[in-house]
Amino acid sequence: MIVELVSVGTELLLGNIVNTNAQFLAEQCALLGLSVYHQVVVGDNEGRLAEVLRMALGRSDVVILGGGLGPTEDDLTKEVCAKVMGLELVEDPHTRKRIEEYLKGGIFKEIPDNNWKQAMIPEGAIVLDNDNGTAPGLIMEKDGKRVILLPGPPKELCPMFLNQVSPYLKKLQPDVIRSQMVKICGMGESQVEDKLLDVIDRQTNPTIATYAKTGEVHLRITARAADEEEAKRLIKPVVKEIRNRFGDFVYSVREDETLEMAVVKLLLKYGLTVTTAESCTGGLLAGRIINVPGASEVFREGFITYSNKAKRKYLEVSKSTLKKYGAVSGQTAREMAAGGVFAADCDACVAVTGIAGPDGATEEKPVGLVYIATYMKKKITVEKYQFKGNREKVREQAVVKALDLLRRSILENYR
Repeated sequence: MIVELVSVGTELLLGNIVNTNAQFLAEQCALLGLSVYHQVVVGDNEGRLAEVLRMALGRSDVVILGGGLGPTEDDLTKEVCAKVMGLELVEDPHTRKRIEEYLKGGIFKEIPDNNWKQAMIPEGAIVLDNDNGTAPGLIMEKDGKRVILLPGPPKELCPMFLNQVSPYLKKLQPDVIRSQMVKICGMGESQVEDKLLDVIDRQTNPTIATYAKTGEVHLRITARAADEEEAKRLIKPVVKEIRNRFGDFVYSVREDETLEMAVVKLLLKYGLTVTTAESCTGGLLAGRIINVPGASEVFREGFITYSNKAKRKYLEVSKSTLKKYGAVSGQTAREMAAGGVFAADCDACVAVTGIAGPDGATEEKPVGLVYIATYMKKKITVEKYQFKGNREKVREQAVVKALDLLRRSILENYR
């Protein structure tokens, strides 16, 4: 089944707000096994919106529109869709009552008349109650085509889709769609695809889709089958093949497991404690670990040693090392990692030092140069990276690589 997504709102065209709705809806449609071939953004203009809708209906089975269902004059989505579908607008008593109950006792002493515009619905449409606002969602069906209207605010659109639209769309799909995620760290998207090219080229069911993340690549394996068990059976050998090809580069096969969650799980499994010693990342690494429930069992403390003085005071990095090699060096990273272990009296430390930019670089040490080290079982591992991007991007990439180095060090030393 082919679905087209239409985002309505001049503010989207002007870049005043980020179109997170399109991302959410596209992802949800993929999970349902629906094919999304086109996404369109159109302003609050009657003629252009009608043109977009007619085109979408000509090439798709389902059109999902988000936005333009409010009470003001420039909210035209419902009116335009009803006109294109050839349906009259009639007042829905149920929706009018809900709007009244929602607004009663709020900021209005008297409800403005324009709010009752939201109680007008295309005749015969399915009404989707809005528990988080006044604009109801709508489903119109005609001549085998379906038009679904959703309110624009994400806090209204997302729960309405998950609770009401998703079950509706599932009924239109006779097959069961099941997906499983495989998460890889330490390789780029092109590298991952190259190692899987033969599998991807012959894929039919299941299919494999790659998603590039900061420092990671996620693979979604999706199968279509008559029932849940058959879908699982189709996915299992594909996941096994990916695991065989990528080995320890795979850190999770769970949708909801992050890299830091995988690291904390390993620390808990082997009864290890850890500390962080950070310079250019300034606490971001410690924050990622602490965000994981249960981190208090494994995380002792974190050191943010931004200056040379702090590196010497808290981590006992030697003055001679800093003078000879500089703060951004493999030698300093080694001493930071070792110093962190002894200062916190723990099993492991991961240390980061680098130049995030835009200032502080030299010809020998450019922006993006980062050294990451781990100390574990009296063994120190140091890795050098040259990241691209702005200050924020460099720091984000450094955190991911630090987490992954810690993960790999645990596997190497304790498995």
